[in-house]
Amino acid sequence: MEGDLIVENFLTGKKHIHFIGIGGSGMYPLAQILHTKGYYLTGSDNNETSTLEAVRKMGIPVTLGQRAENIEGADLIVFSAAIMEDNPELIAARKAAENGVRLAERAELLGLVTEQFSKAFCVSGTHGKTTTSSMLTSILLAADADPSAVIGGKLRAIGGSGRAGNSEYMVCEACEFKDTFLHLFPNISIILNIDEDHMDYFKTMDNLKASFVKFCDLTTDLIIANGDDENTMEVLRKCNSSARFVTYGARDTNDFYAEEIYQSSDFRREFTLMNKGEQLCRIEVNVPGLHNVYNAVAACAATYSAGIPIDAIQRGMETFTGAMRRFEKLAEIKGVTFVDDYGHHPAEIAATLKTAKEMSFRRVWCVHQPFTYSRTAALLDDFAEALSIADKVVLTEIMGSREKNTYNIYSKDLAAKIDGCVWFPTFEEVARHVVDNVQEGDLVITTSCGDVYKVAEIMIKMMRGK
Repeated sequence: MEGDLIVENFLTGKKHIHFIGIGGSGMYPLAQILHTKGYYLTGSDNNETSTLEAVRKMGIPVTLGQRAENIEGADLIVFSAAIMEDNPELIAARKAAENGVRLAERAELLGLVTEQFSKAFCVSGTHGKTTTSSMLTSILLAADADPSAVIGGKLRAIGGSGRAGNSEYMVCEACEFKDTFLHLFPNISIILNIDEDHMDYFKTMDNLKASFVKFCDLTTDLIIANGDDENTMEVLRKCNSSARFVTYGARDTNDFYAEEIYQSSDFRREFTLMNKGEQLCRIEVNVPGLHNVYNAVAACAATYSAGIPIDAIQRGMETFTGAMRRFEKLAEIKGVTFVDDYGHHPAEIAATLKTAKEMSFRRVWCVHQPFTYSRTAALLDDFAEALSIADKVVLTEIMGSREKNTYNIYSKDLAAKIDGCVWFPTFEEVARHVVDNVQEGDLVITTSCGDVYKVAEIMIKMMRGK
């Protein structure tokens, strides 16, 4: 199994750990945990973000701009799959590795961390990982289980995206990108869904599903699977794990499902949690969207099946108000509501915009930052269809991240497929267009896993100055 690749505790004896790209959503929580456990850390990144501010407040030195000299003194250097091969720090780290400095990919380090726990909840799937992981963490906190956590977004209850607990419980996201989840040691796995993504790596859906089969086979105790998702069920049928299988979903043919779903406000739903025909309790979901009801069912099914008392599950869900950047309400100014969302895949964007359209707003604006050239090119028509759910669509330029534009794809190509869509080269221009045209009663959503939240900050500042 892929997980067997991790055979050494490469943290033993290390005094100075350097993170290349410490502000990344997957790197930051690991830095939080290791810093809490007393390791001396340094880091670097290319873009100034609120995450880097948080890292500095922890007392971790951060260099803006990545240069070879940044790694000096480190005896363990961590990088992520998003770091390109021509990165000067990675090049220097590879040379240093020839002289005994340990070089570790972020997924290796996360795998080593999960190996230390006997109840590691690993949440996989194309959509919903961060929200479900956050729900799980909230439930475990309510149960006084003192969990450790590595979450792809920030959760106010733990003051960030990572937490170092002192129990056997851990929660982490299991991302399929470049098979990074195959480095994990999951005791309890959750498969929310399997959809077409990262196809620049997987090439075909068969390859993607084959990786999920391997992930299931790594699981030791329990697999919680979306029984309504055919791709997920196909994976389960091919899985050779000795773990117990539990299904959840909308249909009552699943082990866990929701009944009597009631929407009490734009941002709140309630449902009765069912287990094989038995009513367990009433659950409150304080985040919008029907898809989040089923994320909640998944979190409840996993924790209940792992022995967490139902009253703690109920309390944990009552106190959960969402992860940051997951349909996060930022401000309401002069009758205009601003929300920020991490959605960067067509299915995620469609779910977010459908949720928004069901609310009581006059019009829904979507300010979208396409993320990576490969995904934009491969799913161009799907993005156009999803974004067209909004009443008004405004695009930024594509954020290439780890890629170069060898695809000859631009935001104007996506805009041409969406009626009335406009795009602008700078964040200031995007923000000015929205602020000049938005009306009282409108909802403005920024969507992307990039830095489009900066557009939201600019818009809010402009609105307050009007």
